[in-house]
Formats: sequence, C-alpha cells, structure tokens
Amino acid sequence: MTDHRRITGRLVIATHNPGKLAEMRELLSPYGIDVVSAAELALDEPEETGKTFQANARIKAIAAANATQLPAFADDSGLCIDALDGAPGIFSARWAGPMKDFNTAMARIERLLQERDVHEPEQRRAYFVSALCVAWPDGHLEEVEARVDGTLVWPPRGDAGFGYDPAFLPDGHTRTFGEMTSIEKHGLPPHGLGLSHRAKAFVQLAKMCLR
Repeated sequence: MTDHRRITGRLVIATHNPGKLAEMRELLSPYGIDVVSAAELALDEPEETGKTFQANARIKAIAAANATQLPAFADDSGLCIDALDGAPGIFSARWAGPMKDFNTAMARIERLLQERDVHEPEQRRAYFVSALCVAWPDGHLEEVEARVDGTLVWPPRGDAGFGYDPAFLPDGHTRTFGEMTSIEKHGLPPHGLGLSHRAKAFVQLAKMCLR
C-alpha cells in the first residue's frame, strides 16, 4: 500500500492562469492551507514539453517546488474532442494563442468540426481532462487524473467559468460549464456536485493528502 504524504503549511499553486487559480483556491480553502501562486511569486513558467497531461502537471509542480523549496500543486488540463482525434488535448491553452483568446479557439474548433461535416450532438462528443500533481522539494510526488464527458455546443453559452467552458455541455445537464456558478461546476459536497474534471481529480487528491 502506497504511503501518501499529507499537505501541510504553505503550498505554491503552480499556475499563472487566473481562472485555474481561483478554482484551486476555492477547492483548497476548507483545508486551511496557506496558498500562494507562482504568478504572485513571479516564478517563470516552465516549458511544457510533456506528451501527456500528467507529464506537464509534473513539470510545472517540480519546477515550482525546486524554485521555492515549498510543496507545489499543479494542474494540467484540456479539452479532447473525439471528432478531432483528441485535439486540442494538451495543446488546449496554446490554441488560444498568447493573448489567451478562447473565443477564437472555440471558433477554430467549430470551423474544424464543420469541415469534417460534424453537426449532430452524438458526433460532437468531447471530454475535459485534469491531471493534478503535488511535488515536494525532496522529489516526492502525489499524482491523480480525472475526466468529465460531454458534448460541444455552438454557439457557446454563458460567460461564467473560463477557457472552453461555454462550449462544453456535461452529460446529464442542460447548461454548459459557462452557464454554471462556480459552486455548481466545481463545488464539493455538500454544497456542490464535484462535477468538473478538476473537482473530480481534487476529490481523489484530498483523500490521499488532505484528510
């Protein structure tokens, strides 16, 4: 049986993405963890050279842990579309360009789907993946991964959330992630359903490292 390490004291959230930071802070808030972000510490963003979500989460967490000598928590996540052979996948953020223009990225996806004659909901299956990694300066790692399945809609709906949320309709729901409140999308029981990919992964991590 694997011995998991408990997260205590100060934790670096290895992200420069304000949307991810807000979600991670909300998820961690019940545990009394003192959180600071890589952006607030002016850390450089490492080059994400991994070929999987988990590899890129590991790169970010290890870089932040080594730079700060503190435990560091990183997420790598993205949207995978069946009709586009899994794209944009690990390149989800890069499809939005240096200005992080996800409206342009969602329009690009829709254009590619139309070019492939993809119109019906059953053809527009997609899923979000979240890989989480906590790295300690001594090299210890804790890693989990989760996904949430759904369908892409067009035009995008809602202005909540971030990234591709307005285009993603999770299975069993009538509103996109962009139409849901933060509690609905990633709030944990008893207040929320733990619906998002990041929330599902976080529940696994919390059982290992936060209880």
